[in-house]
Amino acid sequence: MSFATFPLDPRLHANVAAMGYQEPTPIQAQAIPLVLEGRDVLGLAQTGTGKTAAFALPILHRLQAGQHGRLRALVVVPTRELAEQVHTAFGELGRQMGLRSVAIYGGVGIVPQVQRLRQGAEIAVACPGRLLDHIRRRTADLTHVEVLVLDEADRMFDMGFLPDIREILSRLPKQRQTLLFSATMPDDIRGLAAEVLRQPATVRIGNGTPVDTVSHALYPVPQHLKAKLLLELLKHTDTDSVLIFARTKHRTRRLAEQLQSAGCKVASIQGNLSQNRRREAMDGFRDGRHQILVATDIAARGIDVSTISHVINFDMPDTVDAYTHRIGRTGRAAKTGDAFTLMTREDEDTVRQIERVLGARIERRTIEGFDYSAAAPPRHADSAQPPRSPRPQRQASSTPSPSRGYPPRDAARSGGGHGRPQHGKRWGGQGQGQGQGQGQRQGGSGRGHAHPAGGRPPATTGSRYPRQDRPSLSGGTYVPQAERPVVLSSHTERPPAARQPPRRDQRGGGGAVRKFASAVKRFFPSRQGR
Repeated sequence: MSFATFPLDPRLHANVAAMGYQEPTPIQAQAIPLVLEGRDVLGLAQTGTGKTAAFALPILHRLQAGQHGRLRALVVVPTRELAEQVHTAFGELGRQMGLRSVAIYGGVGIVPQVQRLRQGAEIAVACPGRLLDHIRRRTADLTHVEVLVLDEADRMFDMGFLPDIREILSRLPKQRQTLLFSATMPDDIRGLAAEVLRQPATVRIGNGTPVDTVSHALYPVPQHLKAKLLLELLKHTDTDSVLIFARTKHRTRRLAEQLQSAGCKVASIQGNLSQNRRREAMDGFRDGRHQILVATDIAARGIDVSTISHVINFDMPDTVDAYTHRIGRTGRAAKTGDAFTLMTREDEDTVRQIERVLGARIERRTIEGFDYSAAAPPRHADSAQPPRSPRPQRQASSTPSPSRGYPPRDAARSGGGHGRPQHGKRWGGQGQGQGQGQGQRQGGSGRGHAHPAGGRPPATTGSRYPRQDRPSLSGGTYVPQAERPVVLSSHTERPPAARQPPRRDQRGGGGAVRKFASAVKRFFPSRQGR
């Protein structure tokens, strides 16, 4: 069977031949005629079996005959990489047909996407989150969509996109053709298919099992020796391009750094990378600048590199479906591939489930000369820092603190040194000197001890007034308190020259105003600077 048997536009046949495709894959041979008839299709096939062309070719054939300049086909995918891949496939298969497509996903600017939509793109390949942004901004009009494709539906469910999918479905016309493709068919996806598909034709390739062109092998190893075993495995294996899966973003980055330190040409993709860096890593992996790509499950969705010869599971996948998706990255385009998994004791249950799906026992292998009995290093030894030296004990100092200007408490309590006297009184005794910045207010002069607790210092021995041999503020002679005349009237005032200047917060109520303004700024910070 060849593509010439399909009633497609001649330009599509020419583009398929130019891309080097001669015979359709099983999923293409079964799905393309059904889609051309306008039927809803439920496709169950592995990753890498040609699902993209199975729906792209009949969609392009349908759109070239209708009105151009408005959105008529929508393809919903789980990840940015898969969106770019499907968008590129539409561009290559639909060359010289006058149809335009736009890739819609987050992590990049939204303005170029809005411009492409306003220019009249007929096909949109979108991730659910960014598509909903366009719908709410009213920059994407779905009222004329004729064909809806849900690609990698099981992965979208795993990523929590099912509520978004339902909201998108509510914005679409009721009369449309719907195609749903998935590598696996859990109950939730089966329920979704029953909701959105009308009398669908089911296309099942391989019964949901991993492709036959991939060989499987397990390498039992202790957890702490995984990285060393991986390096030995790469040294003893003849590989083209290798895709390594790790469970977390942190481990993906760490593993890539270890492989790079060992001299490997490696790149990594994980969720924390910007879209530009992800694209740079993928381009380097495709053109051979990077022989190894380390990725997480989600970040690896949409990787379509036909030269991948080996998939290595550094961490065991959580489910059998995840294992199916991982190994589907190799053994593509009628080529053979190898899937290696590093297995620990905790992974035995998952291995039994995978073997049950495969219907055969997976071969266990070891690497000759590798020391499997090496002791585990100290915990976190690879990221540990040298121990800190013990912190010296703090000692009392006789010099004022440069930050506050206060002396140690011991010095103040003993009556010596600079600073406040005992009990924290405002009136200083005859301590040794004054604290800097407190000078005339906190103590007298000479050497002695702080005043006793509970009262003011004797008037003849120390006060806040100057000494007897110095003129007072009024220009007269200092008179000890005991020799001052008794004032009978409470209204008697000092001469004007002896008055102390009022404090700043007592000048015409300005202090109250400032306090009120400070409170306003504290409770209403948004009003500052206006």
